[in-house]
Amino acid sequence: MKSAFLYVRVSTDEQKKTGYSLIEQEARLTQYCEINRIRVRGIFREDYSAKDFNRPEWNKLIKTIKRNRQRPSENVLFLKWDRFSRNIQYAYQMLGLLKNLNVQAMAIDQPIDIDVPESIVMLAMYLSLPEAENSRRGMNCSDGVRRARKMGCWPCKAPAGSANRTDPDGRKFIVPKQPEASHITWVFEQMAKGIYTMSQVRKMACLNGFQTSRNNFWKLLRNPMYCGKVTIPANKTEDTQMVKSVHEPLISESLFLDVQRILTSRQRQKGRKICHNHVFPLRGFLICPYCKKRFSGSFTQGRTLKYRYYHCTTARCKGRFRSDKLETAYEEKLQKIRLLPETYELFNLVLEDENILSERKKHRDIHKNIIGEISRQELLLNKARQLFVAAKIDDEDFNNLKQNYKESIGDLTDRLTQITSILMDGNNNNDADWMYNDSNVLQSYKYQDISGKRYIIDLLTPESINVNTGNIEALKINKALGKILDC
Repeated sequence: MKSAFLYVRVSTDEQKKTGYSLIEQEARLTQYCEINRIRVRGIFREDYSAKDFNRPEWNKLIKTIKRNRQRPSENVLFLKWDRFSRNIQYAYQMLGLLKNLNVQAMAIDQPIDIDVPESIVMLAMYLSLPEAENSRRGMNCSDGVRRARKMGCWPCKAPAGSANRTDPDGRKFIVPKQPEASHITWVFEQMAKGIYTMSQVRKMACLNGFQTSRNNFWKLLRNPMYCGKVTIPANKTEDTQMVKSVHEPLISESLFLDVQRILTSRQRQKGRKICHNHVFPLRGFLICPYCKKRFSGSFTQGRTLKYRYYHCTTARCKGRFRSDKLETAYEEKLQKIRLLPETYELFNLVLEDENILSERKKHRDIHKNIIGEISRQELLLNKARQLFVAAKIDDEDFNNLKQNYKESIGDLTDRLTQITSILMDGNNNNDADWMYNDSNVLQSYKYQDISGKRYIIDLLTPESINVNTGNIEALKINKALGKILDC
């Protein structure tokens, strides 16, 4: 009695779990072996693509065959040749390997007699058709993705900070995903300041809860998706293009361009040397309760994570406290500090001068410049029409000019709408409302960068640490600041 191994395959794990293809393939192969009196030595069920032979079950099959090289000739049976391979180059290499192992691959629905020379032609056809089918399917898929991108859609996996969604009509779109979206907006704002390196911003973002690798962080900062632009890659007939997306942007286009200029400029400002202060904001302010030396800060490697500690640098001193506990205790102290009621009126006058006289004038200037630029673009469009009517430019040139001018006018109109909205909000906003809010110092501290936090810590310095609880007991408040604080 002849013997054979049975090999059944589908392309994905989902097909294996929910489909019936594997069951059908196995049933037909088993029936074939019963009819032809072939002993089944093993059944190997695969849920991998056939683009190559780096498949778990196929590797197990080859190892099983290699264990007994003294065996008689055997077969590997499958239903069709596309179950064996969808790459003609790898298929011939594997057929040669099986031949050296005294094993023959056979498709029961597409039988071939290897001993007949003309069967080589049929084998080539059976092996080339699946590869051609894969290539055509991939080309159709690529064309569909390209068409979707031209329409401003994003048919692929959503980038970090976004999530894929499908509407009732079956159309796919992406929406912001919190809190990742807020972290990404914060990252771009910090990079646009030009005072931090990319590595420093990534570390600060990781401390805030946004975990990403260096490579992915670099791609994130270069991705125009976040400002509402979709990139269409170049092909044989078209160059790289960028179109306005239909999804909601996380940042403005101007902020994205500012970050790109900082990243690409050879003379960009180097990041300030902050050492570990962006990780340990209280470093240099805390005093050791044992030896009265200033605390430093460092990491301790645990089994899976790194932990932060403030500690004394004196030899054999046992001053060492967890940083998260001390920082939480410091924030709780800040939460209890509020401004005196009589200071609100003075601050409101200062803010009014700053916001109304300075910020409002700046937005008015921008509003005026945008209106002037729109008028200039419309004038250029009218000149192009006159040239077209006078037959001095052809249809293609006129259409290209018309499209460029209309895109520019559309972008300027969007900017004009934003500036107008800001000016209207300024008219309707009551700057005195903040006076009646129950605000505390912590609300300002939490949203500062590391420089702002350390400036506040310098004014409200932690004075003593309870060695039993590990909490901050008191704050040393700046004398001038103490006159306007209720603490």
